[in-house]
Amino acid sequence: MAVEKTAEPFEIEDLIEDVDEDEIEIEIVNPDAVAIGDDDEAVILDFTGELMGPEHDANLAELIDEDDLQSMASELVSDFMSDRETRKEWATAYVNGMDLLGMKIEERTMPWEGAAGVFHPMLAEAVVRFQAQAMSELFPAAGPARTKILGKLTPEKTKQAGRVQDELNYQLTEEMAEYRDELEQMLFQLPLAGSAFKKVYYDPIYERPVSTFIPAEDFVVS
Repeated sequence: MAVEKTAEPFEIEDLIEDVDEDEIEIEIVNPDAVAIGDDDEAVILDFTGELMGPEHDANLAELIDEDDLQSMASELVSDFMSDRETRKEWATAYVNGMDLLGMKIEERTMPWEGAAGVFHPMLAEAVVRFQAQAMSELFPAAGPARTKILGKLTPEKTKQAGRVQDELNYQLTEEMAEYRDELEQMLFQLPLAGSAFKKVYYDPIYERPVSTFIPAEDFVVS
């Protein structure tokens, strides 16, 4: 059995009967844009785009008060220094690991002239093995992208999945020339640092997606 509900009519005065008339002002700019507030500050709800404001890609720093900018900058630098301090133990261990890896080019005179700088060749071997095995899994010859069809299999879904897979593999192996090199660098440093990051974004200069490796030492978090 259907239940019908009817809404009781109300006046806008009923909603603001407890508000002082001197404290709020409602100005109808046009039927789709409404400004609510007093003479000093107002909240503008614009559903038409006709009210001019900052451009979508405007530099907001140019629109913010200088004192507010200084306060925000001080807080940001303080948080950065705090995060870097909390990971000091990790950073020390990471630097020592790189020294033991012996990848730095240096002239050594101890224990003899021209001696190698590798302390633990097993560490370098383990890193290279990890990188090689991970690359074979993450970047096979056929391409890194694989599609999986969810739900009922149909010829249309199968063909669509094949097109998506082919397009992604073409992007990663042909158009994004940096993808493989950046991935290899990441997999080399991952077992040493314990963490590694990739930044994937659309580059307006190349007019295509770009994937770059971000070393853990350049990504500061708590």
